[in-house]
Amino acid sequence: MTTVVEAPALPAAAGFARVLLPYEPQSASAARRLVHTTLRAWGLEDLVEAGELVVSELVGNAAKTGCRRKITVTVERITDRCVRIGVRDGSRALPCLIDAGLAAVSGRGLALVHHLTGGHWGVSLEPLGKTVHADLRTRSPAPP
Repeated sequence: MTTVVEAPALPAAAGFARVLLPYEPQSASAARRLVHTTLRAWGLEDLVEAGELVVSELVGNAAKTGCRRKITVTVERITDRCVRIGVRDGSRALPCLIDAGLAAVSGRGLALVHHLTGGHWGVSLEPLGKTVHADLRTRSPAPP
């Protein structure tokens, strides 16, 4: 099946980018591309790797919910040194940060998000789902 991607609602330079993705494994790749392109356009290259990891984990979790609505991925520039990555899905089931242990083959995704964001992540419940958001901060000031 072909992944259908909505064009960003606003140009990345405007401080906001969005894509609608189907509940498919390929959606994580499209989400990583959005984050990569957007953060580079904003001159936040030092956040690209962490941003790609975070969005991969969040989209992967959303795809596991079994919902059939679109996954919405957003990248928003909160300040000149902070971006928020959001992943909205159609499930109201809350993600749970667990200690998976060394022998576990899965369950470390939110721990990775927690580590990369310094604990700056959360969930907003909505009438027909939820948005999991994660904030990344750069150590160096962004170029003007």
